[in-house]
Amino acid sequence: MLKCVKCGHTSLDIDRGPASEPRSTARGNPSAPLGSPAGVPPGTAGWKCPACGAAFPIIDGVARFVASEHYTGSFGYQWNTFAQAQLDSANGTTRSKDTFVEKTGLSLESLRGKRVLDAGCGMGRFAEVCINAGAEVHAIDLSTAVEAAARNLGHHSNVSFYQADIMNLPFADGTFDVVYSIGVLHHTPDTKRAFLSLSRLVKPGGSIVIWVYATSLRVMIGGELLRMVTPRLPKALLLKASKVAIPLYHVHRLPIVGWVTVKLFPTSINPDPEWRWLDTFDWYSPRYQWKHTYDEVEGWFREAGFVDISREPFPVAVRGARALGV
Repeated sequence: MLKCVKCGHTSLDIDRGPASEPRSTARGNPSAPLGSPAGVPPGTAGWKCPACGAAFPIIDGVARFVASEHYTGSFGYQWNTFAQAQLDSANGTTRSKDTFVEKTGLSLESLRGKRVLDAGCGMGRFAEVCINAGAEVHAIDLSTAVEAAARNLGHHSNVSFYQADIMNLPFADGTFDVVYSIGVLHHTPDTKRAFLSLSRLVKPGGSIVIWVYATSLRVMIGGELLRMVTPRLPKALLLKASKVAIPLYHVHRLPIVGWVTVKLFPTSINPDPEWRWLDTFDWYSPRYQWKHTYDEVEGWFREAGFVDISREPFPVAVRGARALGV
């Protein structure tokens, strides 16, 4: 299933050397037991390429296929700060499960026994939904948010965690029955290229679904202007400033006045105060934030050879299938 991200060799060997020392200092649930990636005995050092000798250590329950977070540091900071806010098992709701179904159009029953890729797992809110549905889940993230996911969900036996780049994932072609990416690809340098990188991983008869930001969001002109500055601010300062979303919610809800303020100074209007704080930080902190149309995204699916392409109601969410025998 795994391949070398350095030379492309299509198999990796288990590295049975001494396990790497834990390095995570992130907040969240540090007492949670950590699992190991599928097929690797606990305490194993990691993976090693028999062709080029590249080593990929397992640290804090996460197989590491990159040396740094690159452009995604804001997400590592965000999800290790709000490590369990959107986790259904922690907040006692089904909000993440409901969002997953709404944005993917997938039935949870259809995931049982399937090998599923969560491309951009963050702290694991949607991975948990698939775990509970009985899927074999492989959760990847370029940022250290994946460490929060491992702490939150590492006690489950049907999930593996990887820190890896969506543009160069350590999986062989046709590995997964289902690939999904919810609110992630538009935060890469090139949304289309990220999608095409994922598309090769879908096995014949399998499916892929993505949700990306819609061009209609550009109407919030104040947010577009503020984002010329906010990704460059120190993360701690921006996090503190984003807390203005908590009281500003009540202004945005006012008749007439709110219609104006939400466009000039857009912040989240989620009814949960903590969620709107983190959602506002999520809006203003990323380096990249592209917006797309249904027609554009459907074109990517056709280019990648998918069939049965459908628009899901929440814009812009699109699903497609890999034809059998392809």
